[in-house]
Amino acid sequence: MGFTYFLRRAARYWGDTVAVMHRERELTYCQLDERSSRLANALLGLGLTKGDRVAVQARNCAALVEIECALYKAGLVKAALNPRFTVHEAADVVENCAPRVMIAGAGYATYDRSSPGFNSVEAFISLGEAANGYADYETLISCATADLPDVTLSSDDLAVLHFSSGSTGTIKAAMQTYGNRLASLRKILLGMDSPAKPGDRLALIGPVTHASGMLMQPYLYSGATLVLFDTFEPAHFLREIERLRITHVFMVPAMINMLLNDPTLDTADLKSLKMLGYGAAPMAPARIQEAWTRIGPVLSQGYGASESTSGVTRLSIADHADAIAHRPERLASCGRPTGETEVLVVDEHGCEVMGDAIGEVVIRGADVFQGYWGEPELTREVLVDGWLRTGDLARVDEDGFIYLVDRQKDMIISGGFNVYPTEIEASLYQHSDVMEVCVVGVPDEKWGESVKAVVVLKSGRNTSAEEIIAHCRARLADYKLPRTVSFVADLPKNASGKVARKLVREQYWQGISRRVN
Repeated sequence: MGFTYFLRRAARYWGDTVAVMHRERELTYCQLDERSSRLANALLGLGLTKGDRVAVQARNCAALVEIECALYKAGLVKAALNPRFTVHEAADVVENCAPRVMIAGAGYATYDRSSPGFNSVEAFISLGEAANGYADYETLISCATADLPDVTLSSDDLAVLHFSSGSTGTIKAAMQTYGNRLASLRKILLGMDSPAKPGDRLALIGPVTHASGMLMQPYLYSGATLVLFDTFEPAHFLREIERLRITHVFMVPAMINMLLNDPTLDTADLKSLKMLGYGAAPMAPARIQEAWTRIGPVLSQGYGASESTSGVTRLSIADHADAIAHRPERLASCGRPTGETEVLVVDEHGCEVMGDAIGEVVIRGADVFQGYWGEPELTREVLVDGWLRTGDLARVDEDGFIYLVDRQKDMIISGGFNVYPTEIEASLYQHSDVMEVCVVGVPDEKWGESVKAVVVLKSGRNTSAEEIIAHCRARLADYKLPRTVSFVADLPKNASGKVARKLVREQYWQGISRRVN
């Protein structure tokens, strides 16, 4: 059994229940099942066969859910381009994976076979307005049969190419199989703090072509309604929680920071909210405590990556409650392994570490990806003896809770000491005037690297660099202190909404031939 069966069963159980909402459009489970079958047959009718890639670029819309379901049914590989990709990034991705079909949402139907990287594309399909050389999406669906395609799939068949730039800046594609995706569905269902059911509504704020999209199939499996948002605007989202009775939502920490800084939060009606999941970037314990108090006791954290097909550890709502009441230091943890996945922290010899010792997080299980598309050397670097080497540094306490320290590549080496930016950021977030912060290493003639804090202050605040450093001095060892502080209006974000530390750091290393770290 797989996603095709799950959706057909959901249509039988909850046929008239709304499966997807976007703006004023609603799709029931019956409509989603029928339309995705028609689309699957339409794509196969273009001459595509199992394993062919289909590129998709669109902002959040109901069609993206139909497309994913259709590709599962047809055995085709989803190659989803983040809607925030530039033209050059899109060209790199398409040239890399050589799709036979390109499906473009409103504003993206600008490519043709003469566009750089697009010479492999045989057919272009437009989701929105008519475009020269593009087939109409709705016409394809209406002309195709609603019969279930006769396609046999195995767990090893490729299902998704998940593109990300990672810390290197080079776009790479994680190969996720049907087996990986089914393992992900199982662990999400097993790990739900508040199990989803018909009538529940999941808000998908970020691009569903990215991390948010990993939640679509588990919630459809449960009969819940997916509510897709175009953008994230805090005051509007708070109103929508009340209007639509949103029960579940996933956010990156930057979004939670924006909610906490919005003046309408304290008067918002959030009684319907059962779970606010967060992850994809570290969140300072001080902010977690504030969110618990002001948003509600609904926080649940996960840690994972596209290479592990979503989260592999969980700090549950109950874990948050226990930490706040008895173990506040545990709010710095990303939780314990969940589902079928093995997660260890090991030293350079592959031996587990515990206590204060720091090692690398490694992962093994049915959810670990098959490697990077077209990158065998890079694949060999991260898949070693059956384990995924994440490059994340962490420690483990006596109860098995994992505490991420930093990325190996983000660690600052100052005067021979290892300094971890996230520890300093956590301290800075305790300052009442700090809205957002990014700590990086910058060139230093004496120490090799020194610590720099780049800070966004809350509206109307006017704290000095000296006050910021003094705040840290009361909480951190001397060698960890920021030596310099810069104040900026905002910090650059990557395509998934996380602070782009590489971009912040890079400006201070221009013209430096030897990168210390």
